[in-house]
Amino acid sequence: SRVLAGPWATQALADLGAEVIKIERPDGGDDTRQWGPPYARDAQGRDTTESAYYLSTNRGKRSVAIDFTTPDGQRLVRELVRGADVLVENYKVGGLAKVGLDYASLAAELPRLVYCSITGFGQTGPYADRAGYDFIVQGMSGFMSVTGEADGEPGGGPQKAGIAITDLMTGMYAAVAIQAALAHRDRTGEGQHVDCCLMDSAVAMMAVMDMNYLVTGRAPGRIGNAHPNIVPYQTFACADGHIILAVGNDGQFARFCEAAGRAAWAADPRFAKNADRVRHRSTLVPMIAEVVGTRSQREWLAALEPLGVPCGPINTLDQVFADPHVVAHAMRRDLDHPLAGRVPQVGIPVGMSATPPGSTSAPPLLGQHTREVLRERLGIDEAEIARLVAAGAVGVRD
Repeated sequence: SRVLAGPWATQALADLGAEVIKIERPDGGDDTRQWGPPYARDAQGRDTTESAYYLSTNRGKRSVAIDFTTPDGQRLVRELVRGADVLVENYKVGGLAKVGLDYASLAAELPRLVYCSITGFGQTGPYADRAGYDFIVQGMSGFMSVTGEADGEPGGGPQKAGIAITDLMTGMYAAVAIQAALAHRDRTGEGQHVDCCLMDSAVAMMAVMDMNYLVTGRAPGRIGNAHPNIVPYQTFACADGHIILAVGNDGQFARFCEAAGRAAWAADPRFAKNADRVRHRSTLVPMIAEVVGTRSQREWLAALEPLGVPCGPINTLDQVFADPHVVAHAMRRDLDHPLAGRVPQVGIPVGMSATPPGSTSAPPLLGQHTREVLRERLGIDEAEIARLVAAGAVGVRD
């Protein structure tokens, strides 16, 4: 797999302890290697060939460069799969059947294999043959219909997420499904074909918005940073910035009103209960906005946090990685890298008491591990590797 959804799934599995072999074409490898700038820099501050995009989603893997459009390359991949538990691919539907690496071809020989396909629209259905792109799926799935300021408001209109959220969610669903398939295989000896796609993942992750529509028959629209079911639950401008106010129950609202010097609001029948606040959102929110604007962000956070009123700042990424809580959780980790010396990585967002997760190897260079994997896993000697290189079937990093 390449680009994002598949590599995100396999990086998660690598973080959890799986041995992951990344098979890439010798002439350039994963497309994202070239998706820069920015690139990782060496000790002298010069750009390397490794893009930040590629580095974000490939740690803990070994790179083997194989051209599986060649007969030798197809044979090598099939031999590697014989010793594997899982194959993950994100080619168009039917694309790998042309080279005998589709599920039907491999499962006939390897019934215990878990084979995970990741596509834009799945293996079946009227859109199955379409290429899938995160941005397009954000629009088609309804995500952009509820993201952004309301029509008619300043800056109103549909908005995509700041990250490729449908790719990332599909990768996470795939990682979970693969582990479920392995558990089934361990019990029964039976492998299976796991079918994950961006469209289904995007529709599923709409969660509450899906259900708001399904129980009412009314499609929700965009309301900016506000919440459709809870008030106040949005951003407010302070005298010097913004805060997020996320009042989740009536007790928290009463404590907010006390801190704001507006205790009467909590007793007002229009605002006392959350359902009432939702109904009278257009009246209450401007009242809150006026009060919040009279104090600084620091003052509000200092006043509300001791009272247990959920609130927080809107941080930039430099502030995020300087945050003492993020530092304490080791959410930045640097790993040794053959070109850059060290490259930064994001920490693993999971704690496990018995088997702490975490990869110790940086995203690999293209073909960095071709020789060792072919030697270790297939018993191929140097003379044969040299022949394969000369034939263009594999690439090595010397």
